Amino acid sequence: MYLISPDRYAIAAQEDRCAPRTRLTIPVRLRLSGAGAIETMVHDLSISGFSAATLNRMHEGQLCWLTLPGLEARQAQVVWWDACKVGCAFSEMLSPIVHERLLARYSRDG
Repeated sequence: MYLISPDRYAIAAQEDRCAPRTRLTIPVRLRLSGAGAIETMVHDLSISGFSAATLNRMHEGQLCWLTLPGLEARQAQVVWWDACKVGCAFSEMLSPIVHERLLARYSRDG
């Protein structure tokens, strides 16, 4: 019998995202719990999460807050960090209307 390890399950779950991500570049502020905010760039965005550039090491499960242009800070949780890039899941999904507005303004295709 073949058993899937918890680590392999977590990787598979990350690949099974609930919403498609769109590649774009958005200037944002990102703040890790207990730290000051940094100016950085979001590189992809969905209604459920994002990835962004960060020089600061972030650990799975840590809370952070992302401030998108024109919006209040949104809480998210770190899902992965690799080579100065972090992937996070929003605690509450973005509104589809807000998401579409951001895509229209910042999408690489737009």
